[in-house]
Amino acid sequence: MQTTPPKPSFWRNLSPVWLVPILAVAISLGIAWRSYNDRGTLIEIIFQNAGGVVAKETAVRLRDVPIGMVEEVRFSADLSHVVVAARIAKEVAANIPENAQFWIVRPEVSARGISGLSTVLSGVYVETAFTPTAGADVRSFTGLEAAPLLSPGREGRRVTLRAADGNRLTPGAPVLYRGIQVGHIEAPRLIDGAEGVWVDAFIEAPYDARLTTAARFWDTSGFSVSFGTSGLRLGVGNLASILTGGIAFDSVSSFGEPLEEGAVFELYTDESTARSSVLTGVDANALRLTVEFDQSVQGLTSGSDVRYRGLVVGQVSGVSARVVADQGQVKVRMQAAIALNPEAMGLEPGSGPEELKDFLAEQVRNGLRARLAPARLIGSALVIELVDLPETEAAELREIPDGLPILPSVYANLPDFSATAQGLLERVNRLPIEGVMEQAISLMSAAEQLVSSDSTRAVPETARALLDEGRKLLSSEKIQQLPGEAVSVLSDIRAILTSFTEQDGTERLIAALQSVEEAATGLTEVAAEVPPVLTDLRGVLDKVRQLKAEELVEAATSLVEGADQFLRSDDTQALAPALSGALQEVQSVLAELRAGGTVENVNGTLSSARDAADAVALAAKDLPALAGRLDRLVAQAEALVGAYGARSPVNDELLSALREARATARAFSQLARAIERNPNSLLFGR
Repeated sequence: MQTTPPKPSFWRNLSPVWLVPILAVAISLGIAWRSYNDRGTLIEIIFQNAGGVVAKETAVRLRDVPIGMVEEVRFSADLSHVVVAARIAKEVAANIPENAQFWIVRPEVSARGISGLSTVLSGVYVETAFTPTAGADVRSFTGLEAAPLLSPGREGRRVTLRAADGNRLTPGAPVLYRGIQVGHIEAPRLIDGAEGVWVDAFIEAPYDARLTTAARFWDTSGFSVSFGTSGLRLGVGNLASILTGGIAFDSVSSFGEPLEEGAVFELYTDESTARSSVLTGVDANALRLTVEFDQSVQGLTSGSDVRYRGLVVGQVSGVSARVVADQGQVKVRMQAAIALNPEAMGLEPGSGPEELKDFLAEQVRNGLRARLAPARLIGSALVIELVDLPETEAAELREIPDGLPILPSVYANLPDFSATAQGLLERVNRLPIEGVMEQAISLMSAAEQLVSSDSTRAVPETARALLDEGRKLLSSEKIQQLPGEAVSVLSDIRAILTSFTEQDGTERLIAALQSVEEAATGLTEVAAEVPPVLTDLRGVLDKVRQLKAEELVEAATSLVEGADQFLRSDDTQALAPALSGALQEVQSVLAELRAGGTVENVNGTLSSARDAADAVALAAKDLPALAGRLDRLVAQAEALVGAYGARSPVNDELLSALREARATARAFSQLARAIERNPNSLLFGR
């Protein structure tokens, strides 16, 4: 019997260890699927130039947040552009609409400032901007060559401006409203089939609410210079508008209405033209008239203003010549077609040409006329001016069949600028210009010599040295101490005056001076009596010369008696007590002042006392001469008496009298010398 071995089971050969690689494969497949599923959506962006874009390195960003990565950069089939393939996150790619904008961010300097500086370190990247749209399934886009001026989703309003040219209109230039930037302009573009350019301006919200039909735009690029009756006017915009250009707008009327879609505005050259356009604009409501002139209209052109009382109320639409027959003669009159704005003439808003024509007809009957006038102070340009002349000849607003109404005009005395200029040139030619130039050259030469002289060049150094010395003087310690010392001196003077007042020094000093004055008066009187004594002495000497003893004795006796009477007189006796009392009183006053510490400060006050002492010295000036004469007289008398004997009684008495006279003379001599040496001793004593 044949035995069949048992068949091994399939599950018997399986080991749990195989679960590990199977699980690893499953996890790997899951990770691979997830990576494949999460890798994002591949889109293509077409650029004219992809400079700086590198595959696997350049990121795609939305509002500066990475949303993808560039995977490939290649040319198109015809090599006309560059295709950038980028993989975008699925949740973002599902919301990218067809009008999404892509551009490459690089460092750039524009009218709006410097942008893209972060790419200097991190490299360029692709930026996108769009309004998210759910369910969008777009895979191909056309990129922009530069960053858009208006990002999608920004609130505001876009208006179109018409300009003569785009020379000063730079993309990104600011739009200003009363000096505040409220938007920007985009790149200008040519108008198809016409002259001029279109330029779009975007006004951001909420400033777009300022836009109405009464808004006017004007160019603010660079500088504007105007000259008129008010003088020279210079207009300067902000720095951005000066460098890159710019425009501004404002509402020039309160009757503006909300804008409609696709609104178009005219871009004026300056603000004054823009503001006056609301009054000078020729529209369907304008009244068209004709004005005829009998004089030259050179300088009047199409577009010239029509003014009424200084306001611009219309424009000249054309100038031509017209042949008319006047009293059998053929004349050529100049004709100007004008258009007047009813609102500018003061009529109510909404008034039409018929209302304005009726108004003008009434005004013409009252003296309204048209005449030519110079447009500006200097130049030959003319305007038409409507003036009220009640005293002029009567006229009517003439209606012409199949023609425009004719507004009557008057002759205007226009200044002849050519004759004025010629006269001015003749006056200038007659001016002594050569003499003036010679004098000017001479003056400049003298000024140059003065400036170049050594003394003039030394002035700055001298002034600098003087300033240095003055600075040193003012900064010295002595000068710095002067204010303190002055305050101290003033305090001492104040204290002295207070002490002097409290001690009644003024009254005492006045009393002492009065006593001195009385003593000086007495001394003067005494000195007045000295000349008679001298006369008597001269008589005695004359008699002594005659050598007669009896007469000599009698003369000597008379001399002695006269001297005795002089010495015993009341005036001589009162002189010594008066002087003594005055000196004592002065000494007492000085003692009190010296005790009060005020003696050193009243020297100026005692100047009057010194004057009194000088008067006393002057009065006693003749005392030394008197004493000398008395001394000589006594000597001669002694010699004479000695001749009569030494023991004679007459001799003894005469000698005694002469000795007394000599003593008196010496006393007078000593008093005179003392007063001469120190006149103040009469006041202050020894």
